[in-house]
Amino acid sequence: MPDTLGDLSAVELSAAIRTKKVSAREALADHLNRISEINPVVNAVVTLDAEGAHSLAHRADQLTASGAELPPLHGVPMTHKDTNNTAGMRTTQGSLALRDFVPDADDLIIARLKAAGVVSTGKSNVPEFGAGSHTFNDLFGTTTNPYAPTLSAGGSSGGVAAVVASRVQSIGDGSDMGGSLRIPASFCNVVGFRPSTAVIPMPSDVNAYAWLGRTGPMARSVEDIALFMSVTAGSDPRVPHPFGLDPEVFRSTLETDMRGVRIGWSRDFGIGVPVDPEIVDHLERQLGIFEDLGAIVEEAAPDFSEADLVFGNTRALDFAAGLGPLLERAGDVIKHEVHWNVKKGFALTSRDVIETAAARTRLELSVQEFFGRYDLFASPCAQVLPFDATLRYPADIAGTASETYLDWMRSACLLSATGLPVLSVPAGFSSAGLPIGLQLAGNHYTDMQLLRYGRAFEQQTGYAAVAPVVTAGQKPLTTVRA
Repeated sequence: MPDTLGDLSAVELSAAIRTKKVSAREALADHLNRISEINPVVNAVVTLDAEGAHSLAHRADQLTASGAELPPLHGVPMTHKDTNNTAGMRTTQGSLALRDFVPDADDLIIARLKAAGVVSTGKSNVPEFGAGSHTFNDLFGTTTNPYAPTLSAGGSSGGVAAVVASRVQSIGDGSDMGGSLRIPASFCNVVGFRPSTAVIPMPSDVNAYAWLGRTGPMARSVEDIALFMSVTAGSDPRVPHPFGLDPEVFRSTLETDMRGVRIGWSRDFGIGVPVDPEIVDHLERQLGIFEDLGAIVEEAAPDFSEADLVFGNTRALDFAAGLGPLLERAGDVIKHEVHWNVKKGFALTSRDVIETAAARTRLELSVQEFFGRYDLFASPCAQVLPFDATLRYPADIAGTASETYLDWMRSACLLSATGLPVLSVPAGFSSAGLPIGLQLAGNHYTDMQLLRYGRAFEQQTGYAAVAPVVTAGQKPLTTVRA
């Protein structure tokens, strides 16, 4: 066993607990000790229920001793993203408006993780209501990057990325509307996966047919991503979606042959999206790994010219539907970016909605034309390297000024607009030692094959094994510039 159990993958840790090499209580003790070491530096865990976690770990060890059949993630400790409701545990969504909210029921993804044996320990930090890909809020402050604690960890699953990268836990739950699983994965040298529509259902009292937002996993290996998906995927009667994937799909082999696989790569998505030149140059060198495995890499992309419209209007409608009533009650304590998004949603006309649907249709036709020729789309995951964590968002991207808080996230938002499954995999480091992620997208419901392609790249590189060095005594940031 390594000195820190957090160095183990979820596959390895769950196996060690099930075979009694490690107890659930020992795994929890390591997890809590690691939180006490790294949280004063990165400020990732914002709610902790150590007493409740000890009770859960004790019951897990009793179940182990009983000889009963054990669930797949038996005894594995995990904090949860603070936008995912956890029954009996404070869930704030990073907002002063919900600072004392304790839900009565788990969100589906949390319920399925608990059923799979996870020992829930607390909550990880988020931007307010998950708005933006930089994790800060007025309630808990800023989460910073384990690889450079003065810089951003990304978001909105920034707290998850920071604890997974810091070896607090091997795996975690997140969500992704405009890159919230992928950008923090890129910033923190871990794997983030946005599944296809309704593969992990998201029941809603507001709109059961919503398609832009997703929940999904973050881990340090694709194998752990597949394990997570195997216990959280599957239909739910509250989400009337005609498609989905059987969780058994994610228990199949991760082995694949890259020979002859056709990959379309674009540095700017074919529409001039600005990206830091160092990121582009680095990723283009990394594409040679696929070619060494026998794949064919060419410059090609779907037509993304209307994807900004599709994403922006759909996001605005979702924000207005979900947060409009809360802004009426408590808008004075909610950040202006959320107000802007909600206001935009309410301002959309019926003509705007019709044009958005038509644009989405044309985008889908272009996506299918692309996948008629290629098996995989590759692109930069983030347009910038991790930036000064005291900023609300980067002022410019490769010399192009940011007009809104979403502009620097377009590399992720454009793919969100397609509805495709998307994977961010660690792809190395900048000249300053900052993580860089490669974004891979497959066709709808080819989620497992996409994971196989990501694992083939991962096996040749091993970048995620490069752990951050978090130095005790560093102080976390508490404020972001207005």
